[in-house]
Amino acid sequence: MSNSPKKTVWSLQDNKRTEEERHAFKPTGKKPRNKTLQYILVSISILFVISYLLIQIYEDTLQTCITDTFCINSKEDVILYTLYVFVNMSIVILSIAGAYAIGKKLGNYFKV
Repeated sequence: MSNSPKKTVWSLQDNKRTEEERHAFKPTGKKPRNKTLQYILVSISILFVISYLLIQIYEDTLQTCITDTFCINSKEDVILYTLYVFVNMSIVILSIAGAYAIGKKLGNYFKV
């Protein structure tokens, strides 16, 4: 081992940095903020706005009966119909995400 030639250490900086530059990116001690809740709230609000805009784009009056006695109209009950569209879109998105998660776990289980 002592007969092997010494390796050359290459440096792009060529030791031109000052001490301040070397210590510029030291940790500050602050924990990074978890932005998951913020992302979820923004996603939900964007989905709700899209649900509202879908109702406004469609010119015809839409009517949906949830039960035999409770029906909502897209022109008279705008907020309720927006909530109805929002819930349906959320169910579809969560179903796709759930199918992806289950498929990923099954793929890892069977080593596909």
